[in-house]
Amino acid sequence: MLREIRTAAELLNWRKVGMRVGACPLCGRTGFIKLDDYEMAVRCLKCRASAATLSFVSVLNALLPDLSRRHVYELSSRGPLVGYLRRHAGKLTLSEYFDDVPPGQYKGEVQCQDVQQLTYPDDCFDVCTSTEVFEHVPHDLEGFREMHRVLKPGGLLLFTVPMAGAEKTVERARLVEGRVEHLLPPEYHGDRIRGSAAVLCFRNYGTDILDRLVAAGFSRRRLVRGEDVTGWGFDRQVVVARK
Repeated sequence: MLREIRTAAELLNWRKVGMRVGACPLCGRTGFIKLDDYEMAVRCLKCRASAATLSFVSVLNALLPDLSRRHVYELSSRGPLVGYLRRHAGKLTLSEYFDDVPPGQYKGEVQCQDVQQLTYPDDCFDVCTSTEVFEHVPHDLEGFREMHRVLKPGGLLLFTVPMAGAEKTVERARLVEGRVEHLLPPEYHGDRIRGSAAVLCFRNYGTDILDRLVAAGFSRRRLVRGEDVTGWGFDRQVVVARK
């Protein structure tokens, strides 16, 4: 709770504050709050889902109304999306990446997985999901290939990454022999485990992310625009790929 209060204080711009009543795709009738005029400053007051998560779940609901019959693998272990999947997925597998834990082992009750080298067997999940992960993966193509490997035939990968509408992906940093080499000034994002501005962004994606999914083996891929449930224009494009 203290971290959430601190985050809200950092986002707050009194001149841009707004509130609206609406329907959240995660929790139903609710209110939305806008602390500033950008995506991460918009939240559902009931479940605290961000604008990116709201868009993501609107697409998930539209494409997979039978989620209760699916085994879902989500690349995080906490947050509003995880809570939604716990309530609606038939079976749910969760993980996080920890620098100090070998893949497949546990930190407390949470399993560590490196999306570049998952420990799961082939063809074991119906759906794989993530929000704001792959921009932080040093070798994202390896991660996409692993997603393809662990999905069952016909399975779906759905995820979001920050996209500014450009065609070409811009590589900001790369990992060379275990060391980070910066190609542009470092850009850092926050997460629920490490905190604000603590996770290096390796790239800013363009629409050519779809070509990377083809290279990883996916037969069909597209960008699906999520619903703007808040009315403030913070809908997201969700990347959808089928094995």
